[in-house]
Amino acid sequence: MPQFQSALAHYAILTAMLAPALLMAATASLLTSANARLARVVDRLRALMVSWEFDAPDAAERQDQIHRHRRRAHLVLRACQMLYGALGAFVGTSLSLALDAFTGFKLGVVPTALALVGVVFLLGASIWLGREVSLSVSSFDLEMEQEMQRKRR
Repeated sequence: MPQFQSALAHYAILTAMLAPALLMAATASLLTSANARLARVVDRLRALMVSWEFDAPDAAERQDQIHRHRRRAHLVLRACQMLYGALGAFVGTSLSLALDAFTGFKLGVVPTALALVGVVFLLGASIWLGREVSLSVSSFDLEMEQEMQRKRR
């Protein structure tokens, strides 16, 4: 019977370690998406810089677009930093759960605190990405309005 209880304790620990693993997978997915967004913004910035360099007739508009896209890049960068922090916190949560079990549950609130830090980082990343999406849409609307005005002339 003691062997059975020992096996159950190990399974309970492994089960507890699954929650942070699921959060790690979700965070990694968001990080992949955020990195793709950052790459698109950087590519757009490079294209704008080239057209601005050649003194296009709408240089002032291009400069404004460059400014907005730089803000977007910084928002996505902050989100990525938060997501990397969340990923690290969730890895730390999983490791601390295992370490806590091996040390006879002497770590106290450390695993829970690490999980909480990870969730707070996820929340922060979501806010940064939400701001970036809003800026992206408003920038797109402004660019479309400028293009429509050019076509009307």
